[in-house]
Amino acid sequence: MHEFCKIEREGHLTIVTLNRPDVMNALHYPAHLELERVWNDFAADPEQWVAIVTGAGTRAFSAGNDLKYQAGGGTRGFVASGFAGLTSRQGLDKPIIAAVNGVAMGGGFETALACDIIVAAENAKFALPEPKVGLAALAGGMHRLPRTIGLKRAMGMMLTARHVSAQEGYELGFVTALAAEGQALSEAKRWAAMMLECSPMSLRATKQAAMDGLAIADVFAAAKVEYDAVARLRKSQDWIEGPKAFSEKRKPNWISE
Repeated sequence: MHEFCKIEREGHLTIVTLNRPDVMNALHYPAHLELERVWNDFAADPEQWVAIVTGAGTRAFSAGNDLKYQAGGGTRGFVASGFAGLTSRQGLDKPIIAAVNGVAMGGGFETALACDIIVAAENAKFALPEPKVGLAALAGGMHRLPRTIGLKRAMGMMLTARHVSAQEGYELGFVTALAAEGQALSEAKRWAAMMLECSPMSLRATKQAAMDGLAIADVFAAAKVEYDAVARLRKSQDWIEGPKAFSEKRKPNWISE
Protein backbone atom coordinates (compact mmCIF):
# COMPACT_ATOMS: atom_id res chain seq x y z
CA MET A 1 0.00 0.00 0.00
CA HIS A 2 1.05 3.56 -0.68
CA GLU A 3 0.25 6.46 1.62
CA PHE A 4 0.87 9.47 -0.59
CA CYS A 5 0.16 8.17 -4.08
CA LYS A 6 -1.99 5.63 -5.90
CA ILE A 7 -0.59 3.15 -8.41
CA GLU A 8 -2.63 1.54 -11.17
CA ARG A 9 -1.42 -0.73 -13.94
CA GLU A 10 -3.30 -1.17 -17.19
CA GLY A 11 -1.38 -3.68 -19.25
CA HIS A 12 2.03 -2.15 -19.94
CA LEU A 13 0.95 1.27 -18.62
CA THR A 14 1.61 2.49 -15.06
CA ILE A 15 -0.50 5.38 -13.72
CA VAL A 16 0.91 7.22 -10.70
CA THR A 17 -1.53 9.58 -8.97
CA LEU A 18 -0.14 12.06 -6.44
CA ASN A 19 -2.63 11.61 -3.63
CA ARG A 20 -2.59 14.48 -1.14
CA PRO A 21 -5.64 16.40 -2.36
CA ASP A 22 -6.18 18.09 1.04
CA VAL A 23 -2.98 20.10 0.38
CA MET A 24 -3.45 20.31 -3.41
CA ASN A 25 -1.04 17.39 -3.84
CA ALA A 26 1.86 19.36 -2.41
CA LEU A 27 4.70 17.00 -1.56
CA HIS A 28 6.87 16.61 1.52
CA TYR A 29 9.90 14.50 2.34
CA PRO A 30 7.94 11.30 3.18
CA ALA A 31 6.13 11.58 -0.17
CA HIS A 32 9.43 11.98 -2.01
CA LEU A 33 10.73 8.83 -0.33
CA GLU A 34 7.64 6.88 -1.34
CA LEU A 35 7.70 8.17 -4.92
CA GLU A 36 11.38 7.35 -5.28
CA ARG A 37 10.52 3.71 -4.57
CA VAL A 38 7.57 3.85 -6.97
CA TRP A 39 9.72 5.08 -9.86
CA ASN A 40 12.48 2.61 -8.99
CA ASP A 41 9.91 -0.19 -9.30
CA PHE A 42 8.62 1.18 -12.61
CA ALA A 43 12.15 1.42 -14.01
CA ALA A 44 12.96 -2.16 -13.00
CA ASP A 45 9.74 -3.80 -14.23
CA PRO A 46 10.20 -5.15 -17.78
CA GLU A 47 6.42 -5.40 -18.22
CA GLN A 48 5.83 -1.69 -17.61
CA TRP A 49 6.73 0.35 -20.69
CA VAL A 50 5.08 3.78 -20.28
CA ALA A 51 3.92 5.82 -17.27
CA ILE A 52 1.51 8.65 -16.59
CA VAL A 53 1.79 10.86 -13.52
CA THR A 54 -1.20 12.95 -12.46
CA GLY A 55 -2.77 14.51 -9.38
CA ALA A 56 -5.79 13.45 -7.33
CA GLY A 57 -8.85 15.65 -7.68
CA THR A 58 -9.54 18.51 -10.07
CA ARG A 59 -7.81 21.39 -8.27
CA ALA A 60 -4.18 20.47 -8.67
CA PHE A 61 -1.56 18.34 -10.33
CA SER A 62 0.75 19.45 -7.52
CA ALA A 63 1.09 22.75 -5.70
CA GLY A 64 4.78 21.98 -5.19
CA ASN A 65 6.67 21.87 -1.93
CA ASP A 66 4.55 21.48 1.21
CA LEU A 67 5.67 24.68 2.90
CA LYS A 68 3.30 24.25 5.87
CA TYR A 69 4.83 20.86 6.64
CA GLN A 70 8.29 22.39 6.37
CA ALA A 71 7.39 25.41 8.50
CA GLY A 72 5.94 23.09 11.12
CA GLY A 73 9.31 21.45 11.62
CA GLY A 74 8.94 18.53 9.25
CA THR A 75 12.00 16.97 7.67
CA ARG A 76 13.31 19.29 4.96
CA GLY A 77 14.97 18.21 1.73
CA PHE A 78 14.66 15.91 -1.26
CA VAL A 79 15.69 12.37 -2.01
CA ALA A 80 18.55 11.60 -4.42
CA SER A 81 16.12 11.21 -7.33
CA GLY A 82 14.69 14.68 -6.70
CA PHE A 83 11.24 16.17 -6.28
CA ALA A 84 8.54 13.49 -6.60
CA GLY A 85 11.34 10.99 -7.17
CA LEU A 86 11.75 12.30 -10.72
CA THR A 87 13.44 15.68 -11.15
CA SER A 88 17.00 14.46 -10.48
CA ARG A 89 16.50 10.94 -11.78
CA GLN A 90 18.94 9.94 -14.51
CA GLY A 91 18.91 6.90 -16.74
CA LEU A 92 15.16 6.29 -16.84
CA ASP A 93 14.62 5.84 -20.57
CA LYS A 94 10.97 4.75 -20.38
CA PRO A 95 8.56 7.50 -21.49
CA ILE A 96 6.57 9.41 -18.85
CA ILE A 97 3.54 11.61 -19.52
CA ALA A 98 2.38 14.32 -17.12
CA ALA A 99 -1.42 14.68 -17.06
CA VAL A 100 -1.90 18.12 -15.51
CA ASN A 101 -5.25 18.96 -13.97
CA GLY A 102 -5.44 22.28 -12.13
CA VAL A 103 -2.32 23.96 -10.78
CA ALA A 104 1.25 22.84 -11.31
CA MET A 105 3.32 25.20 -9.22
CA GLY A 106 6.96 25.18 -8.20
CA GLY A 107 8.06 21.60 -7.69
CA GLY A 108 4.81 20.46 -9.29
CA PHE A 109 5.69 22.28 -12.50
CA GLU A 110 9.26 20.99 -12.24
CA THR A 111 7.91 17.44 -11.96
CA ALA A 112 5.86 17.95 -15.13
CA LEU A 113 8.90 19.40 -16.92
CA ALA A 114 10.87 16.28 -15.96
CA CYS A 115 8.36 14.21 -17.94
CA ASP A 116 8.61 13.69 -21.69
CA ILE A 117 5.13 14.94 -22.60
CA ILE A 118 2.80 17.34 -20.79
CA VAL A 119 -0.93 17.01 -21.39
CA ALA A 120 -2.78 19.92 -19.77
CA ALA A 121 -6.47 20.40 -19.03
CA GLU A 122 -7.81 23.79 -20.04
CA ASN A 123 -7.98 24.84 -16.35
CA ALA A 124 -4.29 24.04 -15.72
CA LYS A 125 -2.01 26.78 -14.42
CA PHE A 126 1.78 26.67 -14.38
CA ALA A 127 4.36 28.77 -12.53
CA LEU A 128 7.72 28.79 -10.81
CA PRO A 129 6.63 31.14 -7.99
CA GLU A 130 9.56 30.51 -5.64
CA PRO A 131 10.99 34.07 -5.86
CA LYS A 132 7.78 35.40 -4.30
CA VAL A 133 8.54 33.45 -1.11
CA GLY A 134 12.30 34.00 -1.10
CA LEU A 135 13.16 30.64 -2.65
CA ALA A 136 14.30 29.40 -6.05
CA ALA A 137 13.25 26.57 -8.36
CA LEU A 138 16.08 24.22 -7.46
CA ALA A 139 14.53 20.97 -8.72
CA GLY A 140 15.64 21.54 -12.30
CA GLY A 141 12.98 24.01 -13.40
CA MET A 142 15.41 26.88 -13.98
CA HIS A 143 17.32 24.70 -16.42
CA ARG A 144 14.59 22.62 -18.06
CA LEU A 145 12.28 25.53 -18.86
CA PRO A 146 14.86 27.56 -20.90
CA ARG A 147 15.84 24.40 -22.77
CA THR A 148 12.19 23.77 -23.58
CA ILE A 149 10.90 27.19 -24.63
CA GLY A 150 14.03 29.32 -25.07
CA LEU A 151 15.84 31.63 -22.68
CA LYS A 152 13.93 34.88 -23.09
CA ARG A 153 10.48 33.34 -22.81
CA ALA A 154 11.59 31.29 -19.81
CA MET A 155 13.12 34.32 -18.11
CA GLY A 156 9.83 36.13 -18.63
CA MET A 157 8.13 33.43 -16.57
CA MET A 158 10.82 32.84 -13.97
CA LEU A 159 11.72 36.46 -13.15
CA THR A 160 8.08 37.45 -12.65
CA ALA A 161 6.82 34.22 -11.04
CA ARG A 162 3.66 34.76 -13.10
CA HIS A 163 1.01 32.13 -13.68
CA VAL A 164 0.67 30.75 -17.21
CA SER A 165 -2.49 29.13 -18.54
CA ALA A 166 -2.59 25.80 -20.34
CA GLN A 167 -3.30 27.60 -23.62
CA GLU A 168 -0.30 29.90 -23.21
CA GLY A 169 1.85 26.95 -22.17
CA TYR A 170 0.85 25.24 -25.41
CA GLU A 171 1.71 28.36 -27.40
CA LEU A 172 5.05 28.72 -25.59
CA GLY A 173 5.83 25.08 -26.27
CA PHE A 174 6.10 23.32 -22.91
CA VAL A 175 2.59 21.84 -23.15
CA THR A 176 2.36 19.05 -25.73
CA ALA A 177 -1.41 18.70 -25.91
CA LEU A 178 -4.53 20.35 -24.49
CA ALA A 179 -7.60 18.65 -23.04
CA ALA A 180 -10.99 19.73 -21.80
CA GLU A 181 -11.31 20.35 -18.07
CA GLY A 182 -11.34 17.00 -16.29
CA GLN A 183 -10.01 15.15 -19.34
CA ALA A 184 -6.23 15.42 -18.91
CA LEU A 185 -5.85 11.80 -17.82
CA SER A 186 -8.06 10.52 -20.64
CA GLU A 187 -6.02 12.46 -23.19
CA ALA A 188 -2.78 11.24 -21.61
CA LYS A 189 -4.03 7.66 -21.93
CA ARG A 190 -4.67 8.32 -25.62
CA TRP A 191 -1.07 9.40 -26.06
CA ALA A 192 0.12 6.40 -24.04
CA ALA A 193 -1.90 4.08 -26.28
CA MET A 194 -0.09 5.46 -29.32
CA MET A 195 3.24 4.88 -27.60
CA LEU A 196 2.29 1.33 -26.68
CA GLU A 197 1.79 0.51 -30.35
CA CYS A 198 5.51 1.15 -30.77
CA SER A 199 8.39 -1.07 -29.77
CA PRO A 200 9.30 -0.34 -26.12
CA MET A 201 12.94 -0.87 -27.05
CA SER A 202 12.61 1.74 -29.81
CA LEU A 203 10.95 4.18 -27.43
CA ARG A 204 13.79 3.83 -24.93
CA ALA A 205 16.41 4.22 -27.63
CA THR A 206 14.64 7.32 -28.95
CA LYS A 207 14.29 8.93 -25.53
CA GLN A 208 17.86 8.21 -24.47
CA ALA A 209 19.40 9.41 -27.72
CA ALA A 210 17.29 12.57 -27.77
CA MET A 211 17.95 13.49 -24.13
CA ASP A 212 21.62 12.55 -23.94
CA GLY A 213 22.25 14.10 -27.34
CA LEU A 214 21.19 17.51 -26.02
CA ALA A 215 24.51 17.70 -24.19
CA ILE A 216 26.38 17.55 -27.52
CA ALA A 217 26.33 20.86 -29.38
CA ASP A 218 27.11 19.50 -32.84
CA VAL A 219 24.14 17.55 -34.25
CA PHE A 220 26.36 15.37 -36.45
CA ALA A 221 28.50 14.39 -33.45
CA ALA A 222 25.37 13.65 -31.43
CA ALA A 223 24.05 11.39 -34.20
CA LYS A 224 27.28 9.38 -34.28
CA VAL A 225 27.17 8.38 -30.61
CA GLU A 226 26.22 4.75 -29.98
CA TYR A 227 23.84 5.20 -27.06
CA ASP A 228 23.35 2.23 -24.74
CA ALA A 229 19.63 1.95 -25.41
CA VAL A 230 20.27 2.05 -29.16
CA ALA A 231 22.79 -0.76 -28.81
CA ARG A 232 20.24 -2.80 -26.84
CA LEU A 233 17.63 -2.14 -29.51
CA ARG A 234 19.94 -3.47 -32.23
CA LYS A 235 20.39 -6.70 -30.28
CA SER A 236 16.71 -7.10 -29.36
CA GLN A 237 14.00 -9.29 -30.82
CA ASP A 238 12.03 -6.12 -31.57
CA TRP A 239 14.71 -5.20 -34.14
CA ILE A 240 13.74 -8.37 -36.03
CA GLU A 241 10.03 -8.48 -35.20
CA GLY A 242 9.16 -4.98 -36.43
CA PRO A 243 10.25 -5.35 -40.07
CA LYS A 244 8.93 -8.94 -40.12
CA ALA A 245 5.48 -7.89 -38.93
CA PHE A 246 5.41 -5.02 -41.42
CA SER A 247 6.22 -7.36 -44.32
CA GLU A 248 3.58 -9.85 -43.14
CA LYS A 249 0.99 -7.07 -42.74
CA ARG A 250 0.22 -7.84 -39.10
CA LYS A 251 0.65 -6.17 -35.72
CA PRO A 252 4.07 -6.76 -34.20
CA ASN A 253 4.48 -8.80 -31.04
CA TRP A 254 6.82 -6.68 -28.96
CA ILE A 255 8.63 -8.49 -26.14
CA SER A 256 10.79 -5.69 -24.71
CA GLU A 257 14.14 -7.49 -24.74
